[in-house]
Amino acid sequence: MADAAPGEVLRLNLGTIRPYLVAEPAHVQHVLRDNAANYTRGGRSMLWRSVRQLTGDGIMADGPRWQASRGRMQPHFTAKRIDSMVDSMSRAVSDAVDELDEPARTGRWLDAGTELGRVICRSVSSVFFADRVSLADQLRIVAAQDVIVTALRLRLLLPFVPNAVPVPGDRALRRAVGVVDDIMLPLVRAERARPRDGDDLLAALVNARDEDGRPLDVQGVRDDVVSVFATATETTYAVLTWLWPILDANPEVADRLYAELDEVVGADRVISREQLLALTYTRQFVDELLRMYPAGWLVPRAAVADDVIGGTKIKAGSVVAVSSYVTQRLARYWDRPDTFDPERFRDDQPRRARAHRYAYFPFGGGPHQCLGQYLFNLEAPLVVATILSRYRFRLRDAGMPPKQLAATLRPGRPVVVALTPVRERRPA
Repeated sequence: MADAAPGEVLRLNLGTIRPYLVAEPAHVQHVLRDNAANYTRGGRSMLWRSVRQLTGDGIMADGPRWQASRGRMQPHFTAKRIDSMVDSMSRAVSDAVDELDEPARTGRWLDAGTELGRVICRSVSSVFFADRVSLADQLRIVAAQDVIVTALRLRLLLPFVPNAVPVPGDRALRRAVGVVDDIMLPLVRAERARPRDGDDLLAALVNARDEDGRPLDVQGVRDDVVSVFATATETTYAVLTWLWPILDANPEVADRLYAELDEVVGADRVISREQLLALTYTRQFVDELLRMYPAGWLVPRAAVADDVIGGTKIKAGSVVAVSSYVTQRLARYWDRPDTFDPERFRDDQPRRARAHRYAYFPFGGGPHQCLGQYLFNLEAPLVVATILSRYRFRLRDAGMPPKQLAATLRPGRPVVVALTPVRERRPA
């Protein structure tokens, strides 16, 4: 990818709108952290209004409601809590991956994205909802999210168009949000009618109080629950769906990954926390996936007041976009930026003198940095290790898929694989 001149803020010509593309890490830091109050999820950036049709006005908004929502959910994303859930998460992932045994024995072609979504849903539900969401309903939600992510594509490309003006995909989006509500609202109402003492997210939100000491209303609980489920599943799904094409295109990387899994995991069915921590190359592999294929590849913001970024005047109301996809491929910060190389994330790899904290920001930054970063950094290697320690694969369609630049960065065609069992596994 050709770099912009150092320090340059690009103005993109998209017809009736000309957003500013901010790629220089110092400028990204300015927008996301140092002057974050001036760059909101509102204004002409109508994408966020469309997103909030699904997630509501809690964690995906700004201001007091966002602060209250984030404060309620923060305790459920601490490293201590996520670490305590690793064993149950690993067992949930293992149980879900067990269902691949039959198609692997018969050599049946599988949509890798569909199977991955099923595995991730099982994992997230075990961590946050105490398995209160049935597997069938989890899959319905994932299917609805697929529709929503695609439907938001035009809203992303046309951020100035108000929601009142219909664009293709709006009806599908509304129907998909309706599917989510049909599942989640009755679940929340049932939990409120018979509250539990559990420490899962659903129970905690039903028992939570707002700043005035009142219980959250049904819609508020629903919004927080849906936000967590949507972001926790979509990020992992979008990133890991690139797993199989990347391994197919980089056989030396695949060999190193398989060798580590054979040594550390072997034939074990459920991966322990100790084994997970020992999978250093697997974690490097996931970090490199995040660098080259970040789920939240483009983040639009609206300038509240006039500002200056790198000498460029930004007028109030302007749309400013930061892109981890662009920044994380800048050649002045990354050697061979278009080459997939997990070695660049080795702990002993010396940092380049010009490296910057915001040269790598797959989870955003500043006050809106993704709450689920630590969860992803455990869950994604766990999913990769559980699947690849059991099966090898072949792709039906060779070559890297095109990129689908929708609300998240996904492969532009289904990734279809056939699996082959590696060995007989030990019982749990």
